[in-house]
Amino acid sequence: MPGIDLLAVLPAFALAVVLISASPGPAMALILRRAAVRGFRGAVPTVLGLEAGLYAWALFAAAGLAALVAASEVAFLVLRVVGAAFLIYLGVKAWRSAWRPAEPADEPSAASANGWAKAFAEGVIVMLANPKLAAFMIAFYPQFVPDGRPLFGTTALLAVFQVALETVLYLALAAAVGRAGGWFRRPAVRRRLDAISGTVLVALGLRMAAESR
Repeated sequence: MPGIDLLAVLPAFALAVVLISASPGPAMALILRRAAVRGFRGAVPTVLGLEAGLYAWALFAAAGLAALVAASEVAFLVLRVVGAAFLIYLGVKAWRSAWRPAEPADEPSAASANGWAKAFAEGVIVMLANPKLAAFMIAFYPQFVPDGRPLFGTTALLAVFQVALETVLYLALAAAVGRAGGWFRRPAVRRRLDAISGTVLVALGLRMAAESR
């Protein structure tokens, strides 16, 4: 029956997605800081932005564009530099927040349109400016596309499933962290959190800049 072959690979695909989602990296660092500082509602646009960027890379991989990026020395280098610079920028921004007196308005409110759009855009950029993700997508999705099924359409469906699953997992994480938001937003605790998250983001940016293929 149509679709049975695709359903058969979903359990293994779901397990792979959960393991990938749980691995530490820029997305996890961004979500944890946003949820701790801005609470659950503040983390929602960040999660959605990250998943929008991931879905775009999945479609690029299915269309062959990700393969071109991975194969092109110039495109790979440009994305790597942009991604590293943006992570370092976010890290330095967190450091600056750690060293200045705590102020509720040091960033746009998560409830405002500007604050929502800014958090969403940060998530999208962190995902799209990661050349390693392009190479990963090329290798990841074809493993779960059953023989005889169209690559683009099947990849798009699998990516929808991945985005839905990761969104639930990341929002659950943000909700758990957000429950302790009052404690995280204490001035002394927030300064330490900003210092730690800034260090992590800068380290991830430097690692991305130094990585080769």
